[in-house]
Amino acid sequence: MCIGRKAELFLVVSFCLIRKRTLRKELEEEMMEAITEAAVDSSEEVSEERDDLGTFESDDSGTFQQVVNLLDIIDSESAKTDTTGAGLDMRKTLASVIITEKATTEPSVVINTLIRCLQVSEISTRRKVNIYNILQEIIQQEGELEEQCVQRLVAIASKEMREIPEMEGYMKAEVASDTLVALSRNHFSLVMYELQHHLKPLNLTDEFVIITLAKLANGNVFEFMPYMGITLATIFTMLRLANEAKIRQAICGAMETFCETVQFYLKHLEESVYPVMTEEQFALKVFPMYRYFVTVWLRHHNPEVKLGVIRSLKPMLGLLLPNDDLREQVYDYIPLLLAEYQGGLEALFITQVLRQILEVSVITNTPVPQMQLHTIFTELHVQVCNKAPAQHQYSSQNLLEMVHCFVALARSYPKELMKFFFSQMETNKEAVRVGTLNLIRAIVSADEPRMSIRAIYLAIRVVKNTISDTRSKVRMAILRIIGQLALSGYQERIKGWGLKYVSVQLTLSTYKLTNRRDNFYLRDLEERMVHKVTMDTVKIITSSVSGMTNEFWVRLLCYIMETDYMEALTPICISLTNLAEHQLHGQDVDVSMAGKSRQVDLPAPQKLLARLLVLMSSPYKGEGRGIAMLNLLRTLSQSIAPSMANMWELEIPLLVRYLEEHTEFTWDQKAWEDKLIQFLRNSLKKTRGSSWSLRLSKELNNQIASFDSPSLEKGFLYRALGFTLATGLEASKVEVLLLELLYKTDYSNDFDSEGVILCFGLCARGQVKTVLNVLHDFEDRIQESEQSWQISAWRKDHPWRRETVKSALMVMYSCVASYCHPQLLLNLVDSPITAKIIHHYVSSCQDICLKMAFMKSVVQVTKAINNIKDLEDFHFAQKTTLTSIIVAVIEAEPTDNLVSPVRALAMEALSHLSKLKPFYSTEENSELMDISIHSVISLQLPGEDNESIKTLYANALSSLEWLMESLLQRQLDPRGLQEMVQLLEKWILSEKEWEREKAMNLHLYLMRIYVHSTAVCIPLKMGQFGTMVGLIAPCTCDAHQGTRMASMNVLSSLLDLHASQTCALWGSSKEKELEKCKGDAQSTDVEKIFCASSRIAKMVCTEFNCDEVVSLIQKLCENIGAMDLQHDKASVTWIGSFLQMRAKELEDKVAEILSAILVHLPVVDHPEVRRLLIEGILLLAHHHQETILTSLLRQPLPMESHLAEVWLAVSENVPFARTMLHSLMGRLQSRLSPRVSATSKADIWRLAAVDPLMTLCTIHLLIQKLDENDKLPDFLPDLTYTLLLQLGSSHRPETAVPVLKMWKLVHTAPLPEEMNLQRVTIKSMQLLFKRVKSQHLARALDEQAVWDLLQDGGTFLEGVSLLARLCMQHVEGHRQRLAELVLRGMDSEVLSCRISSTAVCVEFMSDPVLYQEKLLKPAVLLLEKGADQEEDEALRVLSLRALGNMALGAPKKVKQYRKVLLEKCLGALRQPVSTSVTAEGMEALTKILAELREGDVGSSFDAMSEQCRIFFDNESELLRLKAFILFGKLARVVGMSKKHFFKGEVKKAWIPLMLHSQDPCFNAAQACMATMFQCVHFWGWKSLQHPSGPSDITTDDKMIVFQTTMCSILTQKKPAVLYSFLLETMAYVKNNLSRIRIAACNLAGIIMQQMSTHYLKKLDFPALRNSLQELHLDPDPGVRRAALETLEVLDSCSQHGLLASPQGMSSVVQT
Repeated sequence: MCIGRKAELFLVVSFCLIRKRTLRKELEEEMMEAITEAAVDSSEEVSEERDDLGTFESDDSGTFQQVVNLLDIIDSESAKTDTTGAGLDMRKTLASVIITEKATTEPSVVINTLIRCLQVSEISTRRKVNIYNILQEIIQQEGELEEQCVQRLVAIASKEMREIPEMEGYMKAEVASDTLVALSRNHFSLVMYELQHHLKPLNLTDEFVIITLAKLANGNVFEFMPYMGITLATIFTMLRLANEAKIRQAICGAMETFCETVQFYLKHLEESVYPVMTEEQFALKVFPMYRYFVTVWLRHHNPEVKLGVIRSLKPMLGLLLPNDDLREQVYDYIPLLLAEYQGGLEALFITQVLRQILEVSVITNTPVPQMQLHTIFTELHVQVCNKAPAQHQYSSQNLLEMVHCFVALARSYPKELMKFFFSQMETNKEAVRVGTLNLIRAIVSADEPRMSIRAIYLAIRVVKNTISDTRSKVRMAILRIIGQLALSGYQERIKGWGLKYVSVQLTLSTYKLTNRRDNFYLRDLEERMVHKVTMDTVKIITSSVSGMTNEFWVRLLCYIMETDYMEALTPICISLTNLAEHQLHGQDVDVSMAGKSRQVDLPAPQKLLARLLVLMSSPYKGEGRGIAMLNLLRTLSQSIAPSMANMWELEIPLLVRYLEEHTEFTWDQKAWEDKLIQFLRNSLKKTRGSSWSLRLSKELNNQIASFDSPSLEKGFLYRALGFTLATGLEASKVEVLLLELLYKTDYSNDFDSEGVILCFGLCARGQVKTVLNVLHDFEDRIQESEQSWQISAWRKDHPWRRETVKSALMVMYSCVASYCHPQLLLNLVDSPITAKIIHHYVSSCQDICLKMAFMKSVVQVTKAINNIKDLEDFHFAQKTTLTSIIVAVIEAEPTDNLVSPVRALAMEALSHLSKLKPFYSTEENSELMDISIHSVISLQLPGEDNESIKTLYANALSSLEWLMESLLQRQLDPRGLQEMVQLLEKWILSEKEWEREKAMNLHLYLMRIYVHSTAVCIPLKMGQFGTMVGLIAPCTCDAHQGTRMASMNVLSSLLDLHASQTCALWGSSKEKELEKCKGDAQSTDVEKIFCASSRIAKMVCTEFNCDEVVSLIQKLCENIGAMDLQHDKASVTWIGSFLQMRAKELEDKVAEILSAILVHLPVVDHPEVRRLLIEGILLLAHHHQETILTSLLRQPLPMESHLAEVWLAVSENVPFARTMLHSLMGRLQSRLSPRVSATSKADIWRLAAVDPLMTLCTIHLLIQKLDENDKLPDFLPDLTYTLLLQLGSSHRPETAVPVLKMWKLVHTAPLPEEMNLQRVTIKSMQLLFKRVKSQHLARALDEQAVWDLLQDGGTFLEGVSLLARLCMQHVEGHRQRLAELVLRGMDSEVLSCRISSTAVCVEFMSDPVLYQEKLLKPAVLLLEKGADQEEDEALRVLSLRALGNMALGAPKKVKQYRKVLLEKCLGALRQPVSTSVTAEGMEALTKILAELREGDVGSSFDAMSEQCRIFFDNESELLRLKAFILFGKLARVVGMSKKHFFKGEVKKAWIPLMLHSQDPCFNAAQACMATMFQCVHFWGWKSLQHPSGPSDITTDDKMIVFQTTMCSILTQKKPAVLYSFLLETMAYVKNNLSRIRIAACNLAGIIMQQMSTHYLKKLDFPALRNSLQELHLDPDPGVRRAALETLEVLDSCSQHGLLASPQGMSSVVQT
């Protein structure tokens, strides 16, 4: 333990050191950062602070800043500690330590820094406190400091200390005071000078000046002594000026410290080197203050001031009381102290002062004035007797101090004190009397040599005056005083009155306790306390008082004999033993007993022995009274019976040792009673030939009434009485005692009745004829007859019932037979014993009690006969009569409940009777067995909480087993065994648990009898072994443990029997395993039970041949449903075990077994049983998998039939389920791969046609039922991909909806709607992805509606892409396998597989996985093939998309494969099969161009540019969008070599770009505008590269500005291009898109407005007008409006022939 604590302490210290280093490093870093920040950001504040602190050396500025920063840290951490309530703060402590350590190297700098920090204005109190605390540590560490620093610090601290201490200021003053005290250790003069400077006579100084002076005196005793006199004198002049409570408290506290310091100084006077004052001089200085405190301040209303005064008085009195003159004056002020008891002050402190005064008065022999005694007595006595106020916390300590005060007063004034006590005892108040008696006891117990005998005598007189008080507390107080007198050596003072009082109280308390009444609990509790105190007093007296009077001895002996309060016996016996030993050894013999023998006066010895023997039967009651009584007997052996003394000296120590070796929890009552009876026997042998035993019998008989029934003592009493009577010599006197016992017994009390019966039986050992005569005489006297029954006349207080007495008489006769001598019994058993028993039974009403008594009597009689050794010629004449009576009783017992042990006793009686001659015949044996089995086995088992009924059941079963063994002992053979099993079979197969249990136990019992008999040599019949095992096997898993164990034991017996008859190799290893299985079967765990049963089945399986196996399985199947679920499960467990062990051998029986199981499976009600039967099918499937799988797949859907349970069982066996999943997955994959030929029988079954829907449903079920935590890592890629391909194939138009043939055969309704390929596949995939345990994946699948997309054929491919993308993002570890599967699927012959695989490949190409796994090249080849095919548009689109995604997944490989990529993508543009293909080609080119340069593209650049422009005016928004994006990408890729070419392409595309900037498709318009601005720089016009204009104008307005500006520039630089643009623009007024037509009109108007006159003249105005006028019929009003505006511009240009300058027109347009 110590090592562990040291290790723990070491770890804690290490952790703290590590933590401290870490925090210190953090603090230093934080401090350096703070210094840096202060230097950069707070230079002005530092300068201001320095101004406040005064000049500071430049070299010390770093230290100053460090200290300030550390103080800031301490302040911040202090605030955190206050708010969070944290404990020790490491940061704060370390900051303080760092400052202290810096002071070791630069003490002056650090101290001056701290002093300057104290002088900063508006500093917080918390900061000042922290600074003072650090200064105290530095002072303590450094010792002497520079005098200038000390002077400054003293001045500052003195000033802080003397400020008004309010709230936080009080704390500040306190730490300032502590700082001055710390300085005083090395600079006492400076500090003392400062304090004395502020301590002036007749001038009330500050509170903390006085407090600090007291601290200085306490810490610097010898240095302070020269100033002590003047300090006391000055403070005395302030007393009248101190009116406030705080200053008075401060002065009182200071005086307390000063006086204690002076006392220390006087004790160590020789160590002082200063001039000294004498003790008397100090006392003279203190006394005026003492007088002022007591007379003035003690009457202050403030309790705190009073408490301060009282506390200061004690050390002051330590100086005053040794002075004789001053002591007398101190006595004068005692009344003032006593008066304070009436106030609210804690009494303890006053009493301590009074005790000090009184004890000094005793020591100095100067008692207090006698005129003050009454006041002192009265006040102190009131404090003792009255209850202390609730607010007083030290009442118990105060009472103890009071006792010391009274002891001191008793030493000084014993007579006066006892006179006062006597007067107080006359008040008759219990509290006053008890308090006074307690004080007397304390005075008596005080170990004071000066306590006079006179005081003790007076105290005893006071006590004697109150012995008549009957109140409990007073009695206890007096008893304690008597005991204390005996302990204190005043034994002679209590021999008369004291011993008498103790004996009276002993008797009185015992009487009250034994006759207590209800509802007086408190009074009984008080009386128990009185009795305990009395017993303690008796113990004290008997161990210490010499010359004990005979009267007290006799009283104690009589107490033992008469008391009913057993708890007091042990201490009384111990006390009597002590007294007897004193008397017998002559140590305490008085004069009156000097001439007597070594015996003590006793009551009748037989009475005492009888009393002690009976009480010793319960030796551990009453604090172990047995040992105490044995010791008392041993001590009094000469007085009780001298003839027994020697024997007792030997045997009593053995009995004592037995009791000492045991406790009340380990001893055996029966063994102890036997020892006492043997002790009694041996004792009575010593008195043989005398009447001693007869007198003892009388005393024992007299003791019967003293004990309750039932009790251990009374039971032993009956037993002892029987043994004692058996040794009696005078038969007539024995008869009288027995008759008296019969008459006074209450036969309605079972305990008394049984006790008397036992007594008569024990007496019959030596007095059998006397006992029979007494019974006969008793029957005659009560005039027994059939017509009259007058027993009630004999005992009016016990109204006997006829049957009760008859029952007792019958059992008495049988008990006599049990204890009778064997030779005498054979002559008496038929008559009169058995004849009397039968007579009493048949002549009564035969109720339950009488039947039990009758059966008990028969059992006892027959047992007694069977115990006789020589019975060859004896025939029991009463056997037939008794048998008929017993059978009638058994048949009359109810079969549904058990309320009495009658039937158990009846069967026990039959068992004993069967052993007596004449023996029963075979028919009688069978009849008795059948009756008995039916009577017991049909009874229901009792509940767990009914122990009595459980005992009855156990006894009944035990009796039945015994009877069956007795009846069938001579006819055990195979036939008899079979008959017995047949007799029990209906009970073994019963549905009632209790019937099965009892039947199985009986079966086991019979099997054991059979195995151990000679019949084991006869072989069993053919098939009998299998049948019996099949009958027993289900019970090995019975719900009841008893039935399980019994069935296993029966099975073990059958196996032993079978092995012995067939010479089978049933070795020891199997026996050990079987025993282990039995141990496991005792468990409450059902699985463990079934496991044990299964192991047994596997062990015994080898003992069966194939035919026996089939027979056993048939028997087990037949038993299914005959009993409960547990047995059915056991049956199928055994079936499964046998199939598991013998499946290979039963190859030809597979079909038969499978069909048998499937036949029983639908009719089995319990799902668990069906599951176990299914496991049997699975066992066969393990060896014949393909056959079983094909057969099951050709059944109806698993969700719609009991076959679903087969697949559920498959899912529970994870390895097998995985195998099945592989097989099922292979069935699906075979549909998507070329068909192969079968090479084996297994291949034939594997390749047999099955419906895919059935396979999918099975896969769904297996995935659903497999363990949720199993993520199926080895299945996830393959199964996901297989399901995805299956789902893709189901969306193809050529796939028809399957309709199962077996469904139509089983169901009339159509196939459910949810039972289709798509839904089942998607559900399976959902379950599969759920196992991934990815919340992000699940959320993404739901948010993006992946499952909905997959289920819809139109969005299937989109869903595939999304699913693949999410798998790439959230499913790790399966990318390579998925990639391999995808490539394999892309190369499939099935189109749907290729399409689905390519859709997945699209996402794989956008990820580096293919490149990383070196699969990129085969993927490109397959995609190239897919892009070239024309069979399916979707496949071509996906192939192009995947090729384009190479730029995302493997951008570095784009250049390598650029030829293929560009070729396939351009092919989609050159031969536009569909919009989607063309759009995908352009998008792929866009992605590819991002990773290529102009040189990488080569000649393909021209083709791309030309093909791209073709789609600018395409009707498809998608194509336009992709074309614009691609053209913009080309604009970014073009280099110097293609710049001229592309500039021409831009010129050709410029009008479409400007027009489609207002495309009705928003995305296309945005892309077009972005591309247009990217191409502007090819014109060389930098001003047009970025659209200008206000930010709040619309895009259309910006476009107009751009177009106007552009036309203006073209007019000036390239007017011919502008003219061609107008002609090209007018071609767009007939475009299919209204927005383009509007844009064309607007652009044409702008161009015409900007064109020069030369080119306007070239225009064909009529043609232009006709084109614009045709637009007036356009359905779009915007087109019409735009055409009208353009027409107006045209007319304006043509009519006037006047063209404005471009600058003017531009201004007009802008306007």
